[in-house]
Amino acid sequence: MKKIAILTILSTYLFSSECIVNINIEAKNKSTTTINIKNKKECIINLNIDDLNISKRVVDSNDTVSNIISLAKSKIGSKYESTKTGPDTFDCSGFVYFVMTNNNIKIPRTSLNQSKIEGKKLSREELKIGDLLFFDTSKKGHVNHSGIYLGDDKFIHSSSGKAYSVTVSDLNGWYKDKFLWGKRVAKKPTEYFILKN
Repeated sequence: MKKIAILTILSTYLFSSECIVNINIEAKNKSTTTINIKNKKECIINLNIDDLNISKRVVDSNDTVSNIISLAKSKIGSKYESTKTGPDTFDCSGFVYFVMTNNNIKIPRTSLNQSKIEGKKLSREELKIGDLLFFDTSKKGHVNHSGIYLGDDKFIHSSSGKAYSVTVSDLNGWYKDKFLWGKRVAKKPTEYFILKN
């Protein structure tokens, strides 16, 4: 009876908030129940874990920004090579494609097509860590380069310039007037709450 009461309290609280939330309840074994909460809007849910008798709170890091950035940074120094998508050499869009597909995020292969994926075109002021960045480095009026935003005006990309490898660059430097827009593709983390017996 305690578990049923806890689930009722939690679901009532969440659905009364302004967030859009889905709750899926999955029995892991005879003694525990997991509540899977997926936030579809950016919001803060104030929850007193102790009051709800929850013993464990776990954030599933699959498809999260932290995994994207970790994989991207692990490739720093990998050589640039046209048409390559890794795992050891990359062109610019091949690097972005490799990082995202290895985090279960499906995107097109080329930077031009990547820039056309569904979603709002983000200005520099709207960028968040993990967002895709698109550039017109030749100043010909179309996207020809892509990278991944690291925060603090830095981004990681496979450069065919002086570095000729996966490197970190500054948006305030040479790329400042070449930046066109960003796109957000990273999924939010999933939180699991394990109920006490």
